[in-house]
Amino acid sequence: MYINEYRIMFEIDLIMKDISRLEEILGVKFKETDILQRALIHRSYLNEHPAFSKEHNERLEFLGDAVLELAVTEYLYKNYTNPEGDLTNWRAALVNAKMLGEVAKKLAIEEFLFLSRGEAKDKNTKARGYILANAMEAIIGAIYVDQGFKVVKEFIQKNVLIYLEDILTNKLYIDAKSRFQEESQDKIGITPSYVVISESGPDHAKKFVIGVYLEDELVAQGEGTSKQEAQMDAAEKALVAKKW
Repeated sequence: MYINEYRIMFEIDLIMKDISRLEEILGVKFKETDILQRALIHRSYLNEHPAFSKEHNERLEFLGDAVLELAVTEYLYKNYTNPEGDLTNWRAALVNAKMLGEVAKKLAIEEFLFLSRGEAKDKNTKARGYILANAMEAIIGAIYVDQGFKVVKEFIQKNVLIYLEDILTNKLYIDAKSRFQEESQDKIGITPSYVVISESGPDHAKKFVIGVYLEDELVAQGEGTSKQEAQMDAAEKALVAKKW
């Protein structure tokens, strides 16, 4: 297939995705929409279109990650007098992949992404969450390049920092395993225990199922590619099960 045919296909994709509508959703009018388009191109799309001239979004993702961390750090520093440890935990809760994936979902970023056919079909929640989080960082990078720090700070305050109050109120800056232990010790005086229920798959692709117990009570089961990940998943589900 000739290069111009790839470009025609990409232009058709752009028409279908309607970049101007994404600008409305983001609340940012770009001077150069090309950079916003690049923020939406996943590496897998170019793997299927090797002759296409545009680059994928990973460089913008790298930039956006740094811009996001700086904006959040500055906001926390200016608005809270808490010690460094607190601010670091709060920032981590705001800029992690899970949070950014949720922000991306709220903004309907997924429908604008350029993915390979395989990636587009794969609805694996975890994998898709990482793609969305990375795209969110790339979009932040694109806003910074096109509009500058002032505009991107406003975007971050409107779409990321709005979750800070909920994070602080519900202590979401504490990881789920620590939170479940804290709550169970406080409410019923029991320290949770974690037991491997099953382990499957080859060494390079293990899958663990772990149960979290309060004495003899199995509160929840979690899954993961490592024991730590499965324990964290179990703790998150246990917090929901106990309504803690």
